Amino acid sequence: MLINSQHLNPKIRRLSIEQAPIRQGFGEGLLAAAEVDEKIVGLCADLTDSTKMNLFRDKFPERFFQIGVAEQNLAAVASGMAAMGKIPFVSSYATFSPGRNWEQIRTTICYNDRPVKIAGLHAGVSVGPDGGSHQALEDIALTRVLPNMTVVAPADAIEAKKATEALAKTKGPAYLRLAREATPLITTDKSPFILGQANLLRDSEQIDVGLIACGTMVYQALMAAEALAEEGIEAAVLNVHTIKPLDRDAIVNLAHHAKAIVTAEEHQQAGGLGGAVAELLATDYPVPIEFVGVDDKFGQSGAPMELLAHYGLDSDAIKTATKKVLKRKGKR
Repeated sequence: MLINSQHLNPKIRRLSIEQAPIRQGFGEGLLAAAEVDEKIVGLCADLTDSTKMNLFRDKFPERFFQIGVAEQNLAAVASGMAAMGKIPFVSSYATFSPGRNWEQIRTTICYNDRPVKIAGLHAGVSVGPDGGSHQALEDIALTRVLPNMTVVAPADAIEAKKATEALAKTKGPAYLRLAREATPLITTDKSPFILGQANLLRDSEQIDVGLIACGTMVYQALMAAEALAEEGIEAAVLNVHTIKPLDRDAIVNLAHHAKAIVTAEEHQQAGGLGGAVAELLATDYPVPIEFVGVDDKFGQSGAPMELLAHYGLDSDAIKTATKKVLKRKGKR
């Protein structure tokens, strides 16, 4: 059952559930944070409207800097501004930032522990017709390996707004992963959000499997859990919005009770949320685990929902992975 203390959207089981692009929450959160802290500045790589940084630009034009199609320079300039006491937020498509400018992020931002907040948009295949060149499927792996870096993948626009405001108050560098298409609003303004603390959204007295998801896949995990319940399989759903640092206690506790885990992310299976969870459980509490993610492929052009189904990133894929891991669990 859904946990009341999470204050989730009461329409979560309905087709009429409200939707909004996760990136919209970033734009609104940046504006709200900037109204409180004048040290916040915004830098963009010629994608201001698409990344929703236009809300900040229009309100604070003197604190906005258009760097142009120069992502390496974007990171370096932001690092320099951070060294002078500013709190820079930089935005671009994730294939370009952190994709194209990874070395500059590593050396000028993370190595110096500068408080630069990197918003990477167009994450996952749900970008749709823009195709594989613009569908970031490697960005979690690229960022979580960097020392000093915080990595966050919000589940919806409301959570993205909260995450942006929270990151504005943190001291070190951070990566905020954002999807392009409208996504169901599963949380509400009352839903709890603390960086580094996962949220258990669905639970049961007798758990058969634990579903651990981030970003757009949290909704898919919830829908899979509902469908599995109709077949007599009870799944708990954990929203791991902060991939680094991982909420060790929440993940180990879920593994302890469920004895089997399925991770779900709109990212390569290698190096992302699933990899982070597997690394943790391998040392702390080994259990059977299955991974729902892109299986070593690039994206392609198509309708968002068609691409999710094609790459095995929908609720049906999570159901299939659940039944597979339960068979393994039964053989132990």
